[in-house]
Amino acid sequence: MGVSGSGKSTIGKLLAEKLQFPFFDGDNFHPEVNVEKMRKGHPLNDADRQHWLEKLNEVGIQNLATGAIIVCSSLKEKYRTILGKNLENHHQFIFLDGSFELIEARLTKRKNHYMPKGLLQSQFDDLETPKDALTVSIDQTPDEIVTDIIKKL
Repeated sequence: MGVSGSGKSTIGKLLAEKLQFPFFDGDNFHPEVNVEKMRKGHPLNDADRQHWLEKLNEVGIQNLATGAIIVCSSLKEKYRTILGKNLENHHQFIFLDGSFELIEARLTKRKNHYMPKGLLQSQFDDLETPKDALTVSIDQTPDEIVTDIIKKL
């Protein structure tokens, strides 16, 4: 979990590969109306996210027996509650933590993504730093981040 540009997809894919779990990118589960809203520079609200979060929770439940890596922003505590519903103690949030400046620089370099750099501030405004997540600094290489996550797990 983390704001756009924190490396969720990159780290999630690498972690899934290392742990031999299936990988699911939350971006691929957004309805087109949400994607179009973000593409136009409008932040999503709680109502926009509700069905999307419920769908990702279903993916978690469907993969409970085997495990899975599911990446999405999970910015607010209430979103994490929806994502963890009926998963009890069978899930772990991993927060990819980085400064606004670092992530803004990454977004400037990113190509072909519907999330414009201008929405980054709204993501930081919505972010409720998780209390129960495993927190990892993104101020290191992707391989170092994955190694750090595995050590902490």
